[in-house]
Amino acid sequence: MSSMNPFLVKLFIRFFWSRQVVPTEQKIFTNSSLLNDKVLERLEKLSVRHATLSQELNIQDVDPDLLSRNSKELSDLETIVAPYQKFKKAQGELEEINVIVRDGADEDLRKLAQEEHIEIIGRIKDLEQSIVTSLLPKDTADEGNAILEVRAGTGGEEAGLFAADMLNMYERYALLRQWKFERLTVLEDSMGAIKEATASISGQGVFGNMRYESGTHRVQRVPATERAGRVHTSTVTVAILPQPTETDINFREADLRIDCYRSSGKGGQHVNTTSSAVRITHIPTGCVVAIQDERSQPKNKAKALQILKARLFDMERAKNHQERSKMRRQQVGTGDRSEKIRTYNYSQNRVTDHRINLTLHELENVLNGESLQTIIDGLRIFHQSEALQNEES
Repeated sequence: MSSMNPFLVKLFIRFFWSRQVVPTEQKIFTNSSLLNDKVLERLEKLSVRHATLSQELNIQDVDPDLLSRNSKELSDLETIVAPYQKFKKAQGELEEINVIVRDGADEDLRKLAQEEHIEIIGRIKDLEQSIVTSLLPKDTADEGNAILEVRAGTGGEEAGLFAADMLNMYERYALLRQWKFERLTVLEDSMGAIKEATASISGQGVFGNMRYESGTHRVQRVPATERAGRVHTSTVTVAILPQPTETDINFREADLRIDCYRSSGKGGQHVNTTSSAVRITHIPTGCVVAIQDERSQPKNKAKALQILKARLFDMERAKNHQERSKMRRQQVGTGDRSEKIRTYNYSQNRVTDHRINLTLHELENVLNGESLQTIIDGLRIFHQSEALQNEES
């Protein structure tokens, strides 16, 4: 028994102590789809480098500068090599399980192996994601906050009503993630249709989770005002902007033109009585932000500056990173029906993300924020895998 693989020992112990297993569909699981041969070759080279550095650091009388550089490199490599070593171990366990599933003579043992390989597959997928993430250049904005912008596109009032639904969806999602969600501006009519809205979302990893929500969202449903029961198609555009820190974005006061004026629209007797509305123009770029939601001019100015900084920061990031070279106006599209990243079909209880061909038949769960993470996780894995393949090509 001492020469037997520890994993098989564990499996046989489970087998002899419990023969009551739940039958599962028999499948032979194959190798990773995220890590191709080029990536695996690179990981092997990094593992060799990691081992070499570990040996060199044990040598006495090493130059202090070289020791410092090697220690830093070793620490960086550890975040890649550690999950890769666990990945290889799990792959070995998977191969042994596949043999049992395929050739095992005892039916109970094969069923137990089926249970075991389901756990291993989940572990392998998690390790793959960790490896892909560790290989990609770090984007510090991913861990920070974000500004959400929602705008009604094509479809008139129905588009505005769905924009309100989208804003509510993101607010519920933020609540589930235990993030802070603050509506900064909401321009809506008496029916609750939203022409445009902005919100600040604060918490750990907000931008990294939500960055792929940017684009045109299409809804197909029968509007409440439709008497003939016909399905209408409308669109809403969404932009997710990284929220900069104080050191991320700087501009001169001389570059800003600040206009104060009286509010208009809803607001009771306070409307048109004081110049509380604020419009800030960043002269070099022509970027304009106007806020009139608060009764206080200083509060409106603070919100306008917050949004302006996020837009300017997004523009600056687009200039500095060619792989993300689409400017904000290109990012959200024109709102035309032909442009779409996701479709919400009410009659079919369906949500489809067209970028990754993912369809969920649980529309209500997506709109209440519960199943939105499933789509976001799929998008993050897809885009990170694409970025890794581009790096390797």
